[in-house]
Amino acid sequence: MTSTKQPTTSADADISTARLAAIGARPIPEFDGVHDVWPRGERLAAVRDAAAAYKVRFKEQGQIRAVKSVDVAAAPYPVKYAFHDAVSVPTLPLISMINRMIVVQYDDFNGTPRTLVFEPTMPEGSAEAPFYRDLQKLIDKIPGGSIVQKAVLQYYDEPDSVLDKLGLSPDDIDFCTFDHLHVQDPRMILGSTEVIDGEKEPRKPLFGDAKMLVHSRELATLESLHPMQWAWYVDGGLGGVDPDKFIAFEGDIELGPGIALLWTPGHTDGNHSLVINTPDGVWVSSENGISLDNWQPELSKIPGVRHYHEKFGREICPNANTLEDSLDQYDSMVKEKTLADPCKDDPRWLQILPSTELAPWKRFWPVVPTYVHGGIEYGKLTGKA
Repeated sequence: MTSTKQPTTSADADISTARLAAIGARPIPEFDGVHDVWPRGERLAAVRDAAAAYKVRFKEQGQIRAVKSVDVAAAPYPVKYAFHDAVSVPTLPLISMINRMIVVQYDDFNGTPRTLVFEPTMPEGSAEAPFYRDLQKLIDKIPGGSIVQKAVLQYYDEPDSVLDKLGLSPDDIDFCTFDHLHVQDPRMILGSTEVIDGEKEPRKPLFGDAKMLVHSRELATLESLHPMQWAWYVDGGLGGVDPDKFIAFEGDIELGPGIALLWTPGHTDGNHSLVINTPDGVWVSSENGISLDNWQPELSKIPGVRHYHEKFGREICPNANTLEDSLDQYDSMVKEKTLADPCKDDPRWLQILPSTELAPWKRFWPVVPTYVHGGIEYGKLTGKA
């Protein structure tokens, strides 16, 4: 696979821009250089100011055509990671997070209708990430493990069956993307010429000829894992995958009027967030948090989360399973908050839809989300003529 290093010359930047132009996308100039500002307090201010400036232009450009989210599966997750160890009362060690797939239809900057699938998680692939593989072994060993598993694990849909229910076919999909590649196996999405362990034949592409949009730093991470990153990535997830199935991008990009992928590093080096403009304003989706409580801890009713905000003077409480760069993640969540509009039903809350969301199940009380949007839907998704 070719190198996916960050551009260091004008020629590199030109190649990246040309790659985007071929799919009707383009870089976002408002964020040029903001992640290099020093010292870090000034970088946060620069990120906030750039996000506010971009939001004006972003909304003026127009809206997407349609969007719908569908829940895929609920999987276990440690409470201590979910809120940076802020929860202040004894709880069950695990809660559940619901993986959510979002299908967006828009026109690119060339006027071409496009369909993007965001977060098409394949649960059987995620189970092979070392963290979840070891967690499953632990659950299998403990007394009553089957009861624990039923309490934290639930399946709703597979990405391919979701398309069928939405009236779409694999050939209708132009692009897919994940905010980052933790517990994702690209072979199960893009296909592979190699046979995955435990299977009988090579995987076929899930979405036909669709390409995967991925930040260059995220793809490079999967190519060469650091020991501190290893537990959360599927080792060998690129085996047999055609490199041409990836479209690697740098920094922040907009795919068309009303849709952008913003570089939000910190949770991982190549993390990016989906931003869309709808009739109700701007929505943002990522896994920098797993509930609105992470972005708005001052409103949280989860014991300890508001105190975390007050004690440390922090306006966010991060999803902290990795903390590759906690300062970057903080800045990125402020970037997301600045872009998101207030919720129509309750303006205290922002239109941030976690790509993987804390399940609002009473069995995990008091670690339940204070406010839940419950998904997103605007317009009508349509297949290609």
